[in-house]
Amino acid sequence: MAGRDIPEEYLDGYGRILADASATGRRLTRDELESRRVLGERAAEAGFGLRALVGAHLAAARVHWPAAGGMSTLAAVEQAVDAFAEGYERAQLLAVRQEEAARREFIDDLLHGRSDLGLLAERAERFGLRLSHAHAVAVARGRTGYDEGDAVPREVERALIARFGDRSILVTTKDGRLVCIAPGDQDDVLSFFAKQAYAATDGGQVAIGRSRPGPGGVVQSYEEALNALDLAQRMEFDTPVLRSADLLVYPVLTRDRQAMADLVVSALGPLRAARGGAEPLLDTLTAYFDSGCVAAEAARRLSLSVRALTYRLARIHKLTGANPADPVHRYTLQTAVIGARLLDWPEKDL
Repeated sequence: MAGRDIPEEYLDGYGRILADASATGRRLTRDELESRRVLGERAAEAGFGLRALVGAHLAAARVHWPAAGGMSTLAAVEQAVDAFAEGYERAQLLAVRQEEAARREFIDDLLHGRSDLGLLAERAERFGLRLSHAHAVAVARGRTGYDEGDAVPREVERALIARFGDRSILVTTKDGRLVCIAPGDQDDVLSFFAKQAYAATDGGQVAIGRSRPGPGGVVQSYEEALNALDLAQRMEFDTPVLRSADLLVYPVLTRDRQAMADLVVSALGPLRAARGGAEPLLDTLTAYFDSGCVAAEAARRLSLSVRALTYRLARIHKLTGANPADPVHRYTLQTAVIGARLLDWPEKDL
């Protein structure tokens, strides 16, 4: 007789094993233990709970307990239940690994658009995403890389679930970065993710792509976020949270790469003739423009005196023929400086 709601098949042979072990005082054989493990695996695959299954074994033990049963019977029960639980856990572990593999394959396909969009949308529902709607993606970069089961991704995911519950949110990792996919009309989710990721990664940087519709929208938003992180690295932006919508001017500037390269060489190329090369003077222009063309602030950022900064600006004027303090020349120089940082000049020849 099995426990409530537990079919008899998952206790097949259990009464006979108890009776025989009790009569002889022996331990369970290898085959008997393996038969319990197999039944444990089947019960797990069928979706029965381990607590109910253990209860069914204990109930059956009372029914089949021999009149002269003692410690040998109790030992047989212990062995049988332990083997059954081992098989159950083995099946669960396999199921978890298969689920993780399926999830990882889905995420790879989703973020790289390698699958048929219709099929991808069907698979997405299994993970709580409805790709017929618009989605936005946030990507966080930390000081080190992260994998799916690491403490940092789990911490961030727990915080999101505690705050928002089930809102069709997917938190994962890709290439060592944290990734959050959320419905495009729920910017509060991505903002909260950015806050949690910044704290959990000990001051990492987060980029948020724009909301995009349809199955392919996730890929587009993800790539926008990646490009924003790459841009931040090139331009030395230290802003904790970057939004790709705020950085659209930079892709525009580099859309015609050859034209930008010509501008950089034409406007800044003469700086190579300076003692120490172009780099110190390029850094001077960067600090000057980033500080709103305030000489005192630029000097502070460069750890220079105002007099030294003024000398450098005069040197730039003499070499290039363009005066950084002149509004007419400033736009050309500032655009060229941005182009130089985007194109890694002067480290790379253009």
